[in-house]
Amino acid sequence: MLPAAASLRKQGANKGATAAFLISTPESGVDSIAITYALLDPILTVIRPIAALVSAVVAGLAQNILFWKDEGEAMPTDRSCPVDNCCDGDECPDEVHRHHHSFSEKIIAGLRFGYRDVWGDIVGWFFIGLFVAALITALVPDDIMATLLGGGLSSMLVMLVVGIPLYICATASTPVAAALIMKGVSPGAALVFLLVGPATNVTSLFVLTGILGKRGTALYLVILSGCAVLFGLGLDALYVALGISVQAILGNASELLPDGVKLAAALVLLGLSVRPLTAQLKKKFTRKPAPTVFFSSFPELSNTLSESREKPGPMSTKRHDNEDIKG
Repeated sequence: MLPAAASLRKQGANKGATAAFLISTPESGVDSIAITYALLDPILTVIRPIAALVSAVVAGLAQNILFWKDEGEAMPTDRSCPVDNCCDGDECPDEVHRHHHSFSEKIIAGLRFGYRDVWGDIVGWFFIGLFVAALITALVPDDIMATLLGGGLSSMLVMLVVGIPLYICATASTPVAAALIMKGVSPGAALVFLLVGPATNVTSLFVLTGILGKRGTALYLVILSGCAVLFGLGLDALYVALGISVQAILGNASELLPDGVKLAAALVLLGLSVRPLTAQLKKKFTRKPAPTVFFSSFPELSNTLSESREKPGPMSTKRHDNEDIKG
């Protein structure tokens, strides 16, 4: 998200639009909504993107109101072909530009993008989230979580302290939130974790300072934290008013499918994950070749010239001697 936000900022997007993009995009993606519905419950599936949208709008408006700067430059439009970049679209009429590729080629390109780019980027974090969720489910006692994070303002503040510096994406945070809820964490506290975890981390704060500035980054954190806490408290109150136990309905969406379909879908997902996960591991652990360095015993040309200018040679001495004799 940060490279895309930095690119938007360089192309002319103001600070408010950049802040709104960083908050709303991780939570409103198709992958985030789908995994939330599968692992959590319908209420959280609806509230999560709504809370992200409201937080993004508030943060964006605050950035523009307090730190408005008229840059006076129009944002350039990228008209290049999204299928295979065959044309930049600048000197191509719209009627011709839209028909460079057939409908089937566009469908294939979209599927390739979803598999290689979208799933390839999140597959590693997805399995890390599942692993962390399994550790929480197996090792963390239920009474500890229920006591510390069972609800209330203190639970929200603890989740802020945990979620803000943590480096985790929206997809990986969902199974972790599901495991926390199963251990007794309130749905509001889990929502705070889901909102602030993907939008902030220690590494991104330094990049955000360069994009939004120090005051803009501080405002970004304050508004995101405040909106997350308010939505968390409101969500807990909603579950109490409806008389619903989130632990009782957690993950019930998966019960709509037969066991055979779920097993087949899991195997297909594992099969699709092998290639991108292997590519990520190779990229992570393969050592880059050292740059080729050439050594030579010849002196550097610049040093040789400077030494020749500083130390006069025998010919120059003889010339000075002749001039003295003539004088």
